[in-house]
Amino acid sequence: MWLKPNRALSRRDLRRVIGVLVALALTTAGLGAWQGNVFAPLFALVESFAVAFALGVAWRAGDRSERITLDESSLEVQSLPGRRSARFQTYWVRVQLRSGKGSARLWLTSHGQELEIGAFLADEERAELSRKLKVLLADINSQQRR
Repeated sequence: MWLKPNRALSRRDLRRVIGVLVALALTTAGLGAWQGNVFAPLFALVESFAVAFALGVAWRAGDRSERITLDESSLEVQSLPGRRSARFQTYWVRVQLRSGKGSARLWLTSHGQELEIGAFLADEERAELSRKLKVLLADINSQQRR
């Protein structure tokens, strides 16, 4: 499974939104300068750079993802782009949906090791992922017992 956060805008759409916001800020600043506020364009430029930077940082946060690989002996979670990886034995790993900080959090636990997965997903998506993982792990464990 490949977990990725939902992204509302493409890179091109983000540039368009930033362009519109900058145009509106500079138009408003131009009107303010025309009425005597000579510092309005300077503040509009500073604000435009700050807003563009903040939107870019928020958009880049959408690049993070997690890849979950499940086979007969192990469940592996790779966090990207950080390349952090954790491996659990399929028989011992437990999927837990815990409530905390206003929303449910999904944890994989085994032998004292804990890993939160899907932190960037919505609560409904986390609950669905929890159900899917439990079913897949139960199927694998039942096949191993045969």
